[in-house]
Amino acid sequence: MNRILKTCLTALLASGVALPALAQDISIKFSHVVAPDTPKGKAAAKFKELAEQYTEGKVAVEVYPNSQLYKDKEELEALQLGSVQMLAPSLAKFGPLGIGDFEVFDLPFLFDGYDQLRQVTDGEIGQQMLGRLEEKGIKGLAFWDNGFKIMSANSPLQSPDDFLGLKMRIQSSKILEAQMEALGALPQVMAFSEVYQGLQTGVVDGTENPPSNMYTQKMHEVQKHATLSDHGYLGYALIVNKEFWDGLPDDVRGQLDRAVAEATEYGNGIAKEENDKALQAMRDAGTTEFHELTEEERAAWKEKLVPVHEEMAERFGAELLASIKATLAQ
Repeated sequence: MNRILKTCLTALLASGVALPALAQDISIKFSHVVAPDTPKGKAAAKFKELAEQYTEGKVAVEVYPNSQLYKDKEELEALQLGSVQMLAPSLAKFGPLGIGDFEVFDLPFLFDGYDQLRQVTDGEIGQQMLGRLEEKGIKGLAFWDNGFKIMSANSPLQSPDDFLGLKMRIQSSKILEAQMEALGALPQVMAFSEVYQGLQTGVVDGTENPPSNMYTQKMHEVQKHATLSDHGYLGYALIVNKEFWDGLPDDVRGQLDRAVAEATEYGNGIAKEENDKALQAMRDAGTTEFHELTEEERAAWKEKLVPVHEEMAERFGAELLASIKATLAQ
């Protein structure tokens, strides 16, 4: 009987018919929208390396960067349907799911650097936020950094008045819409993969990004000016399909938890360094003139933008905002 089965299997393989994977083989499709050489891209590659190492090959991780599988608006639905198992979407993406908590991270001038940010993401508030995702069939595993954003356009952006009438690309976020409107700009929602062309053709005048995103997508080639405002934070939540994750063998899930923790430490550890390197590379390219805000200019930006905190509090809850500000004040 074994000889007959072996003969049949050999014939099937020779004919090119696909056989089901062995029970211990687990495949994770990890989709994201940025380049491999960004902080998120490098953290995803590190997770793949560690996951396959710690599970001794039981788990295969396929990483698809640069929107190869799904664009911004498509990827969360794909995860919920099980078409992919893992994502690291920007925190603004969870608003349309009816979980507004994460939109608080889009507020301008909320955090003064990574240390303050870490007080929230690594603390009780951050863990409660990740836990809220489970009601949507999503398991939140960690917060991943990109960095603090700069503003760019083809005209100088030194005072709030410089934004008047500019078409500024944003990712889909009511908070970011309010931010641009507070500056007198016209917010334009556009998929990340389409931004370079939009800037090149003049469909939009400018945008906001951490330096690593701006550089790896070559936006500096089509933006003459940029301001090092550090006005807002761009981060991600590493998430998986909850049914898939809960269905993993306990030992495998434990090994993957270890890979997640180490990849998170690695990715968040290099985020500032990667952004600093990208900024220097853009300076060296000489296609963009970079402006550093004076104290007076920064105060004028804050005067225009900080009121967005209270104006948009209904999106994420006044209590959450108060808890974050109380935590940061400690």
